Amino acid sequence: MKVKKKEKPNIIIILTDDQGWADVGFNGATDIPTQNLDRIAKEGVVFSKGYVSHPYCSPSRAGLLTGRYQARFGHDCNMPYEGENDDTIGTPLSEKMISEALKEQGYTTSAIGKWHVGDHPNLHPNKQGFDHWFGFPGGAMNFWGIPNGPLRTIYRNGKEVSQEELSYLTDDFTNEAIEFINKNDKKPFFMYLAYNAPHAPDHATKQYLENTKHIEYAGRNIYGAMVNAVDVGVGRIDSTLKAKGIKDNTVIVFLSDNGGRLEHADNRPNRGHKGMLFEGGIKVPFFISWPKGLKENQVYNNPISSLDLFPTLLNIAGGNSELENQLDGKDLIPYINKTNTDKPHEALFWRSSGGFEYAVRKGNYKLYKSAYKEKTLLFDLEKDPKERYDISDTNSNIIKELEEDYKLWDSNNLDPGWFDPHAENVIKEEQKLNKTKRNSLHPKLRNQ
Repeated sequence: MKVKKKEKPNIIIILTDDQGWADVGFNGATDIPTQNLDRIAKEGVVFSKGYVSHPYCSPSRAGLLTGRYQARFGHDCNMPYEGENDDTIGTPLSEKMISEALKEQGYTTSAIGKWHVGDHPNLHPNKQGFDHWFGFPGGAMNFWGIPNGPLRTIYRNGKEVSQEELSYLTDDFTNEAIEFINKNDKKPFFMYLAYNAPHAPDHATKQYLENTKHIEYAGRNIYGAMVNAVDVGVGRIDSTLKAKGIKDNTVIVFLSDNGGRLEHADNRPNRGHKGMLFEGGIKVPFFISWPKGLKENQVYNNPISSLDLFPTLLNIAGGNSELENQLDGKDLIPYINKTNTDKPHEALFWRSSGGFEYAVRKGNYKLYKSAYKEKTLLFDLEKDPKERYDISDTNSNIIKELEEDYKLWDSNNLDPGWFDPHAENVIKEEQKLNKTKRNSLHPKLRNQ
């Protein structure tokens, strides 16, 4: 689809942080108010099997921004906690980001919010194709904007922002997004809006706590307020687009960077959580809306990936993704519009920490080499979407086939470029969970 210059749509990717599958109304949430996200989702296409390429923050973002499996360039680990001292840790400048591809199509580009794909200043957004950047480099930050080291400081285009300019980060990121839209109406724009909500720490204002006061459990109450703050912000952004008369020709993509966090998020009916390669760690709330280009009220049921956003959005912008030979994703528009009735992907792959864990989804089958369970598991997701029944003991041929597929795919990847601070916590989390389960049993049963 070739788009005329004057018709190029604006593009907004909205990314949340550690949000659970069932923490939005369009996926079944009944306790957290997300009426704006639900409305925009209904205006477009909800992906019922929308995956990200990794079960936690930094690698997932690297995959989304480059349209490539992040293991291709050794970025399948979170950054070390002092990564700001080394510009070889993070997505390298040699990797082409979607921001750079869209600049080639005449777009003004902005990154707002959490970055976390390169802590060193040489790898910050302004070095990676973004004209404008407002946010923080690292993986987590308090929501009041109080500086705590170089990774937990708010910057605007490389300069520290005074705390007097900040109030509540979710609102601050929304305000910056609206200001960017209002200032950039002469050219098409691309905005990557990466809220750090609802990642810990659990901070919320009275306004949003009032909206979730019906939730009795305190942890879920505050978490829900953080999600609601995002929803209110997205509603304000949507109203801005309408007021400027550009809503119909603006593409809005919404997704979480990985499955919901262990505390307070709701990944049901999926098994697992952030950090795991069960569905709860990699299948996320995900939609795309474009009133001018896509029919409303659709649900797409074949598996798709966040890697597909780069080629999809590049083609929407008038580019040609087939010239970007490095991409692993697919342009989703022909599949959504049913001009291509095949599935976008024959298989999808995941790798954590150089193979510490890995998974393959091919057809209805999913292979999961789990460090949590110290076993290679197999599930039939058509019959068992909740991954309750491991069928590995009776399907050795399928396991062999999927393991060979994984080995072939992995042969084109690099070893991890740095140590992963999360990997050592994987087994600890499972051991802690198992201990909690044992302690819940009658004392006579605990050692059986």
